[in-house]
Parts: sequence; structure tokens; C-alpha cells
Amino acid sequence: MTASFAPERLPRPFDPAAAAMAREEFAERGAAERDFAASAAGRALLDALGGHSPYLADLAIRESAALMLLAERGADDAMARALDPLTRIDPETPRAAVATVLRQAKRQGALAAAVADITGQWTLDHVTGALSDLAEAAIDAACAHLLRDAAARGEIRLSGAARTEPRLVGRNSGLVVLGMGKLGGRELNYSSDVDLMVLYDPMAAAYHADRAGAVYVRIARDLVRLLEERTADGYVFRTDLRLRPDPAATPLAVSMPTAILYYESMGQNWERAAMIKARPVAADRAAGDAFLREIRPFVWRRHLDFAAVADIHSIKRQIHAHKGAKGAHDTVQVEGHDVKLGRGGIREIEFTAQVLQLIWGGRDPGLRDPTTLGALSALASAGKIDRRAAADLADAYVFLRNLEHRLQMVADHQTHRMPEDAVGIARIASFLGFPDADAFRAAFTAHLRRVERHYGRMFEAEPTLASEEAHGSLVFTGVEDDPATIATLRAMGYGNPSGVAAMVRGWHHGHTRATRSERARELLTALMPSLLAAFGKQRNPDTALARLDSVFGRLAAGVQVLSLLARNPALLERLASILGAAPQLADHLARHTAALEGLLVGAGGTIGNAATTLPAQLKDARHVEEAMEAARRLVLEGQFEIDAATMEGAIDVDAAGEARSNLADAAIAGLLPHIEGEFARRYGKVKGGALAVVALGKLGGREMLPGSDLDLILIYDHAAGAEASEGKAKRGEPPPRSIPVTQYFTRLAHQIIGGITAPGAEGKLYEIDMRLRPSGSKGPVAVSLSGFQRYHAEEAWTWERMALTRARVVAAPPGLRRKVQAAIRAGLLRPDAAAKAIPDAVSMRARMLRDLPPDGPWDVKLGRGGLVEVEFIAQTLQLVHARQHPGVLATTTNVALAQLAAAGLLDAAEAEALIGAERLWRTVSGLLRLTVGRWREPQLPDSIAATLINACRRLDPASAPADQAALRALIARRSNEVRAVFERRLGRPDAQGETT
Repeated sequence: MTASFAPERLPRPFDPAAAAMAREEFAERGAAERDFAASAAGRALLDALGGHSPYLADLAIRESAALMLLAERGADDAMARALDPLTRIDPETPRAAVATVLRQAKRQGALAAAVADITGQWTLDHVTGALSDLAEAAIDAACAHLLRDAAARGEIRLSGAARTEPRLVGRNSGLVVLGMGKLGGRELNYSSDVDLMVLYDPMAAAYHADRAGAVYVRIARDLVRLLEERTADGYVFRTDLRLRPDPAATPLAVSMPTAILYYESMGQNWERAAMIKARPVAADRAAGDAFLREIRPFVWRRHLDFAAVADIHSIKRQIHAHKGAKGAHDTVQVEGHDVKLGRGGIREIEFTAQVLQLIWGGRDPGLRDPTTLGALSALASAGKIDRRAAADLADAYVFLRNLEHRLQMVADHQTHRMPEDAVGIARIASFLGFPDADAFRAAFTAHLRRVERHYGRMFEAEPTLASEEAHGSLVFTGVEDDPATIATLRAMGYGNPSGVAAMVRGWHHGHTRATRSERARELLTALMPSLLAAFGKQRNPDTALARLDSVFGRLAAGVQVLSLLARNPALLERLASILGAAPQLADHLARHTAALEGLLVGAGGTIGNAATTLPAQLKDARHVEEAMEAARRLVLEGQFEIDAATMEGAIDVDAAGEARSNLADAAIAGLLPHIEGEFARRYGKVKGGALAVVALGKLGGREMLPGSDLDLILIYDHAAGAEASEGKAKRGEPPPRSIPVTQYFTRLAHQIIGGITAPGAEGKLYEIDMRLRPSGSKGPVAVSLSGFQRYHAEEAWTWERMALTRARVVAAPPGLRRKVQAAIRAGLLRPDAAAKAIPDAVSMRARMLRDLPPDGPWDVKLGRGGLVEVEFIAQTLQLVHARQHPGVLATTTNVALAQLAAAGLLDAAEAEALIGAERLWRTVSGLLRLTVGRWREPQLPDSIAATLINACRRLDPASAPADQAALRALIARRSNEVRAVFERRLGRPDAQGETT
């Protein structure tokens, strides 16, 4: 025969006598079996099975025809043949016959998976996925039979199609079966039980809602019996329903409203971890998906949940305490060791992945992979776990799961425990293909120790709180100052140690909201030496610590934040640095404490991560309010992350501007479909209608500064002849209201503006400035594409066309995006735009100097030779030369200046001076916004000046100022260079009212 596997790769029989007996019994089944047993492939396969596993040997003999077909055609074909009868069970089949079909499918499917595993045809994920498919098909077939039975008794209603098509029986049946654990994650063991949660909708299909509970509980009970009961044909799967909400107090089937209420009010962290893998596996899958969407906020918390670390690890400690005698040892062993629950085992790998998912998955849906290997890979790619650690854990997981399968294959026992004797160890080593037991022992213990080490670092390593870090004694238990503590605080750098001690005592006594719970005070006590040491390093530690007190006072609860700091020592250092150096950021953090998580997200060098995760978060939202709340939270955190990185010099002004702009782009593009969808539910849709959001100003140029508002234009288009919106009513909802096209898009525009500017618990997204739209503040909020084209062809002022040089479409369907981009380009290339550009620009600059003088000596935007003049030069020269040199058009000022120089329209020296000045102006303006806001005094505080000087050094080391006087001289020199280019290329503004 031609085998689908390589016989030489199979393990040699550990027990040759048992292998020979298995071959003989197999050969006695018939002539075909005798020929198979005599072939090289057949002998090798039967020896591998019979020489290691009495159970598999019996299964091979009983299903001899299936085994021979499997050996010839491969495991994929064999598994498909095993599953096929489950999809074709006749509706009239009696229960006993259904049970027989289920058990035969299980035998043949289990045999196919075992052979595919042992022969190396399938990888681990293929094996566990196929076993999960087998379980899912069996459960679905069993549910279809039980639902038909309930319908026949007059207890529930089923659709007409359900009578003939098994896959349609569960639809709208009110029954939901969730696969949990390894079944939910498609990681089912060879001899695993199946963790199920049976839910029901009392209003969906039961004739009497008040009796629905009894109906679905009976179905759940019969499902367990149909799967578990052992007959002459064996059993299908052992089942476990204990992962349902509050299993000690609830029936086998729980109503979905009850389950949702439980998770919203009483759900525990371990239940959140269990729900990571949950998925519908039978009956009404659509209702199951809806249920999981409803409890998504319970599973995936909005904030980084480091408090879950200790909670999950406590479960592991309980396992060692209560099951240590059964192999769940708290030390690495071989004989009798539980490869799942013991030290370094599978559960430690799973816990590591799940806890990191619980911490980070709320803000990054890409980390919500239900499989352990998939989760480890995603976490490593996102920088949430060290790649070496993830690789070690993944390798160990594959090794231990393969070992677990061999342990279970021996006798079809749901065991995870290694044999107690040397012979048993040698059998398992042989079954896995190791040359001897010693080689196996070495590999086994090496994997366990690596897992133990990585798990210990995550769960068991405490923050460094050595007393020497605090340089002495720290005692805050009494009501009076402890002399040794006062001396220690003074040595750490605090100017008013008595005041600091009083503040800290207040924290410990629960006088601030963050520390009112006992758990919060426990965390604070452990954290205090590190916290005081970090803040003691700041220029003014007393002030920095007082700002932290303001943050604590605004927290609703402190456990989350204190856990965050305790588990991330580097975050504490960053927090102290920010609170010490940037009063504006400190005030922002005190008002919006959720932004603290932005510091941690950016700590790994992934600045701008919020813009990457925001689209998936918003797409995941169940309704528009949830999308807006998620957008506010992520934008707030993302802005703080970028601002902090800017303060620390981790990114320069160009990278910061681009990161802020990407964040705004993502928020607008992510919110737009939700707002449009909600609007369409009320007012229908306009035929061929679409709306584009166009950014100008700093967002259009990707140069956003801290606190920049959004300059936007909203442009719509629709099919010719469309006069009003239209739509069909959905079941249970009033029909959409039809309104005229102009009114439709005007209202939609107001909804979009409201969604971006409306305040929420996390603050608001952005302020919006729409004065750059056609006709300014007097024009319509949304303008039609034809109106936009006409306005810029006939009426637009030069300043509007200058603004148009930075216009960029940030959200629109592809077709409308192309049309709007073409309209913008046409407006910029008009001959009259070039003819009037220079005199109008010079005149505008003169009026600005007269009517909008600079706000103090540090106003580098409006002052002579400031940012406005650089932008005027770039924008005006683009309008003048775009028809002959279309390549000079660019929305970013620096890029436009470089392209003007490349086209010979600016000298290289001029472009270099303008680009350098523009970057300096944005750097100074941005850092002042982050630190002191508006500053009208000639002298800056020393700490702020030092921050600016460091930033200048990173911009241009060659011309970096050494002190504040040199900084002022640099600003003056750059201003003169800009003004010289302005006058040379555009002209001299009217000096009347000019401030120098």
C-alpha cells in the first residue's frame, strides 16, 4: 500500500509483545486487515499504537476500515469522513440512534487525530483544531436533535427550514451554547472534557416565557446525558458546565439577561480570563455572538488592569496549596508531576498570556487572540512581552501539549500527570520519539524551568523596595513627625519634609480618594520608598509631590493606578519627571487621570500606538456612544503619551506633529461610520450620497501642536436627481424620516461636529474651527462638492486659497476622496490665484501685525519673522508657481519649502533657513504650551529654559544655545532670517502698528 505518512518516522514500540498482539487481533478482522498488518506501513503504525497505547490499539481494531483508509488517504480525508454523518442526521432519527452516530464520529475522529499526531501529518494547532471541530460538530448535532424534540413537545417554535436542515435548527431557537476553555480556543485536548456554557433567551422561541427556564434546563441536562453517557459504543465527550455564572446558585441553563447582569455587577477576574476563549459552538450562534458583544466591556476593560495580576496569580497559589499531593507541585519534578497545573506547566503559560491580554487587550483588540500561541505571538509583536520569553513559552507550550496528548492517549484518561515510576516515564519518552528516558527528562525539566522563570518574573517578582533606596527610615503610622523620617526626607531632597510627611500620612490614613480602600493602602505602603525616591530626584520635589497629591485627589479609586505603578517601576520615574517639569501636563493629568496609561504605552518606544489601535477599538464598539467614549479615552491617552515623549526628548517636533495628526485622523475616520450609521437609522440615506472630512491648518499639514484645534471642511456629494433621503424600517423600530438632501447633510455635519466636540467622562476629543469653509462662519456647515468647486472658481479669497494648500482629505469613501482631491487641486491651479497671491499675502500680513500683535516676547507664531511668516512664504509661493511647477504643492510646510528649493524657486540657503526656523518655532511653541502656557515675561523659569535648550540641541547641535541669553539670541537671529526672505520674495509689510 502507499502510505500517507513516513513509516520510519513513527516511534518504535515500547512494549513489543503488546504491539504483536495488537497486530494479530487486527489481522483477524479480515483479509484486507491481514494484508495491511503485513505491510511495512501498517506494521509500523500498529506497532506504534499497540506498543504504547492499549486504548488506541483497541480503537484501531474496532475501526479497522477507517484506519486503513486513513493510512492510505491521509488524516484530513479521514476526519472529514468522520464528521460527515453528523451533518446528515435525519430529523426523525430516535435518540438512541443519534447517540450511536455521535459516538461513532467520536471514535473515528479521535483515531484520525491520534494517527495524524503520532505520524507527524498534523502540527499541534491542527490536531487541537480538528478535535475542537469534532466536538463542535457533535454538540451542534446533539442540540439540533434536542431542539426538534422540544418543538415536537410543543415547548418551543422552530422555523420551517429547521425541519430539514440541521445547521438551521438553532437559528432563533433561543438556545445558545458557548464553548469555553480549550474548546472555545480551538485547543481541545485529545481526552479533554468540553467546557460549555448554556444560555437562553426567554423571549425568543418558547411559547411561554415564564416557563422557558424549565425548557432550556431540560435541554441542557439532556445534552450532557447525550454526550457523556457511556454505552456499548463508548461516549462522546465529558462535559463541564461549571464555568457558567455563579454555578453554585444557578441552573444548568442561564438566561442571557441574568448572565449579563451577573457579569456587569459581580464578575471576577478569573471569569474575565475564561471569557477570552468563549465562542458560540452550537444552536443560535448569532445570539451567542450578540451576548459576547454585550459583555465585552466586562472582559476587556477600558483601562490597563494590572490589579488583575495578583488576582490571577492567587488562583495558581490555591492550585499548589490544594492539589499539590495530586501532582500540582510548586517545584519542578518529573515523576508524578502535573504537566498542566504543576510548576512550569501549561497553566503558567496560559496565565501569562491571559493576564497580559486582560491588561492590554482592552485598548488593543489585536491582542484578543483566543489561542495561547496566537496570543503569545501577538503580545510579542506589540512589545507587551519580551520576544525571547514569548518564544520560550511557545516552545514549552507545544512540547507540554504534545506530552499531555501522549499521556491521555495511553488509556483515554483525562490526565495531566506524569507516571510515578521509571517504566512509565520510559514509555512516555518512547511514545514521544525520544531515544531514551534521560533525554526526555532533560528536555522536560528544561522547558519547565524556563516557564517557571518567565512566570516568576511576571507574577512573583516584587518591585524593588529596598530600604537603602530611601536612604534611611520612612515611618508614617503616627500623627506626629518621626524624626528619622524627617531626616530621611530632607536627605532625599525635600525642602519641607514635615509638610511632605503630613501629606503622605494623609494618604495612608485614607484622606484622599485614591487610598480609601485597604488594598490601595497596602499597595501604597509597598510603593512608598520608590515613590519618594523618584520624586526626590526632581528639581522641586515638594511641588512635584503636591501635584501627585492633586492626581490622587481626583481618582475615583486608587487600586488600578497604584497597581500600575507597582508593576512598572519605570513608569513611576516617568511620572515623577513629568509632574516635576511640566505644570501644564501635571494639571492635565490631575483633570484626566486616565491619561496616565499613555505614559506606560509609550514607554517601550511605541509612540503613537493609540492611533494604531484606535480604528480597531472603534470598529469593535457596539454603538455610537461607546465609540465616542473609546475615542475620547484613546485620544486623551495618546496625546499625553506624545506630549510626555516630547518633553523628554524621545521624539522631535516633526515626529510629534505627525503622531498627533495620525491620532486625529484615526479618531475622525473611526467615528465617522458610527455617526453616519446612527444618523441613517433615523433619516435613511441619500441615493449615492457620501460625505468627506477635509483637514486644513496644522492637522492638514500633519504639524499639530499640543492643544491644536481642528480646522475642518465637510463636503458632500450625491447622485444626480436625489432630492431627499429614504430608507426601510427595521423590525421593532420606527421607519426612517425622509428629509431634503441639503438638510440631511447639514444635520449630519452637525452630528459629526457634536461627536468630536461633545464632552464626556474623559473630556472631549478636540475643538473644531470651521471658519475656513467656503463663505466662512456665514456659510453652510456642510458644502456640496459642486458648491465647493464653484466657490473656489468664482469667489474664494487669496487667504482661503492659501489655506487650501494644506487641505487634506482625512475621511471619505474612495470615490468621493478622489473627486474632492481633484477639486482642491483645481482651486490651487487657477490663474487668478497666482496673480493676486503676493500682494494679498503682504497686505494680510500687515493687517495681522496691526490687529494681532504678538502676545509677549516668546510668541514665536505672530511675532516679526515668526511661524506665520514662514507659512505665508510657503503658501504664497505655491500659489504663484503651482501651474508651472505642480510638484511644489505639499500640505506640510517643510516639504513645500524643500520642493520650492528643488524647483529653483527658493535659494537653498533660504529654504534651509526657513525650514530651520519653522522647526524651531514649533518646538518653542509646543514646549511652552506643555510647561507654562502663555509666558509674557522676558525671562523664562530656569527649568523651562533648560528644557528648551535641550530641545534646540537635538534640533541642531551645531547652533545650540548654551544658556537662556543665547536662546533669545538664536530666536532673534532666526526671526531676522525669516523676515529677510519674506521681504525678498514677497515684499515688505506695511510697518504701521508693527511690533518688533
